Formats: sequence, C-alpha cells, structure tokens
Amino acid sequence: MNPNSLTIALSKGRIFEEALPLLKRAGIEPLENPNTSRKLILPTTEAGVNLVIIRAADVPTYVQYGAADVGVAGKDVLLEHGGEGLYEPLDLEIAQCRLMVAAPLQRGATRGRLRVATKYLNITRAYFARQGKQVEVIKLYGSMELAPLVGLADYIVDLVDTGNTLKANGLEPTEHIADISSRLVVNKASMKMKHARITQFVQHMAAAVQAKS
Repeated sequence: MNPNSLTIALSKGRIFEEALPLLKRAGIEPLENPNTSRKLILPTTEAGVNLVIIRAADVPTYVQYGAADVGVAGKDVLLEHGGEGLYEPLDLEIAQCRLMVAAPLQRGATRGRLRVATKYLNITRAYFARQGKQVEVIKLYGSMELAPLVGLADYIVDLVDTGNTLKANGLEPTEHIADISSRLVVNKASMKMKHARITQFVQHMAAAVQAKS
C-alpha cells in the first residue's frame, strides 16, 4: 500500500460541482471532466490521487469497506447509512438543505396508520418512532411530491432547498428533521495506514472551507 496514494469517492451532480473548488484549493483537480468522460476512476493533477465517481448513496459503503480512503457524502446519506466504519472529521458546508416532513396544503383527517413516502427508510422510521407515531413507510426513488397527490401517501420525507417544488405541487414543509450539508468521511483503516497523508488532506480541505467562508 502506497502511504501517499489517496482514493476519493464523489458523486456527480451538486456535490461534485461544489466540492470541486475545495479540492482545487487543496491542490487536486481531475484531469478529465466527469460529465463527458466515461471513466469511473479519474486521475488528478496530484500523483497517486484518484477520484472514483459513484452514486451518492454508495459513497459511505465504498469508504466503509476501504474501496475509497475518503469520500464526500451528504449528511442525509450518512444518517441513512448509519456511519459504521467511518470517521466524519469535517463539515464541508456545501450542498446545504434541510430534511423535512411535507404534507398537502389541503388535507383532511387521516384514517388508520399514516403512510409516508420517502427514500430515507431508516431516518423516517426513527424520526416517527421518537414522536411515538406508528407509520407505514413506502420506499420511493424519486418524484416524492407525487405520492400525496395520487393518494399513495399522507406525507413525504425529502430534502428541501427553496421549497418551490413542494409549493408547485400543493405541498408544504411541516416538520424539520435535520439540517443537511456534505461531509468529508474517512475509512478507519486508511486513517491508520495513511495517517500523515489523510491528516494533511483533511487539513487542506478544512483550510479551503475556511477560505470559502
């Protein structure tokens, strides 16, 4: 194992776009554009440092099992994953939003057990359990706002940024579950084996976050 090598797990989209300037300040830039390249492992301007481009929900798993040394993941993904086998040393303060319960603006009395549509099964069950409420959680992968409109669910649990999509579909946020931003996560074994390299990287990223602020 090269103690100076580093594999960084990232997902395409907002997190990647907002993480890129922080990585650049830390001296790391991809040599290929992930939006046009078909490669899933991208070399960077720093020798021995590669980016792996994967689904957002898979980042904690890749880091937990050591397929990546470090990664950038939303707090929502980390809460759903559970964070086992990971250090979470730094809030990157990017891709900020809120995890909310939302419901139709016009809603009548609910009969029987509440039905909640979400892709965050673990978070949703735990949240309503803390409220002392029994709910039926329905797993969806997208278009959460549609579920209450067609009678599939009474509520949804989803990320809310501006709230415009909710409003456009006749929904409103009703309960706040968590503030969300992207975090730097580190594999525990990598931290031991590559302690100096990863500590340096975390410090550089922390300085980049501070400079941005």
